[in-house]
Amino acid sequence: MKTLYFDCFSGISGDMVIGALINAGADPELLEAELKKLKLDGEYNLKWKKIVKNGITSTKFDVILQNTSSQIEISAERGKEHTHNHVHETQDHHHEHHDHEHSHDHGHSHDHEHSHDHEHSHDHEHSHDYEHSHDHKHSHDHGHNHIHDHGHHHHHHHEHRAYKDIVELIDATNFASPVKETALRIFKRIGEAEGLIHGIPLEKVHFHEVGAIDSIIDIIGAAILIHQLNVDSIKSSPIPVGTGRIRIDHGIYPVPAPATLEILKGVPIEQSDIRAELTTPTGAAIIAVLAEEFGPIPSMKISSIGYGAGTKTFKEHPNVLRVIIGN
Repeated sequence: MKTLYFDCFSGISGDMVIGALINAGADPELLEAELKKLKLDGEYNLKWKKIVKNGITSTKFDVILQNTSSQIEISAERGKEHTHNHVHETQDHHHEHHDHEHSHDHGHSHDHEHSHDHEHSHDHEHSHDYEHSHDHKHSHDHGHNHIHDHGHHHHHHHEHRAYKDIVELIDATNFASPVKETALRIFKRIGEAEGLIHGIPLEKVHFHEVGAIDSIIDIIGAAILIHQLNVDSIKSSPIPVGTGRIRIDHGIYPVPAPATLEILKGVPIEQSDIRAELTTPTGAAIIAVLAEEFGPIPSMKISSIGYGAGTKTFKEHPNVLRVIIGN
């Protein structure tokens, strides 16, 4: 029996899932081709690349949003917004640590990224695409405990899709039945959690960051790659959620965010001292729907291992998701 195990020692997000599955052997070209069935081609491009995260070679997956006025790159890790005209919040930071990561792009545009990472909270990563032969990522860790805006106010078209719009989008494709079923179950899990929190019925739920193109791609992409890998069983470790405070649309909230916590009902979560949001609503919904059971690594003969990089960088903790596949 082919088993896939999610080792979520640093939490889970949508982009980490896609990166880990590609790193474990799933086909990103097939992913790109399948996603064209959504007929959203003009709204995004995909990028995946190998980077070294705290000594671990992993795959970083990003959705590059296309916008008429500027190109916005949003990581699925709930909203770092980067634009060429530098629309971002400016803050004074004392630079304490410089972590240099060098990576190579896989058949996509090369970029020059400047990451401002906060060891105790969320990081601001400002990405600028340049025609360089290599991708140089310079990370600056700051030993401050800040509350950071998640950047939920993305100024791109189709920002707030309703749950029913996403269902119609998926139903209109000719995805394989298991892909459709998995994607719809993940969106329903998120929609029901949002509806319960906000006191509205499922059909009236409007997604904010989860309705954005990057999260739609992450969720449907995960369903596509899981189907392609043809696994019989999916298991997971307990899910660390992090700690601290985050700013979302409705104000300053504790970690985990209310939607994340609601989505993880019935899923064992794990205490973590890392002051950051380790698990996002998208990542929580993917694992809550996919995993049949939670516990330690099962007995298996390992055939492949994959690491998916998160956006945040921590000084002494590799922010990656590990996928283990075996029989």
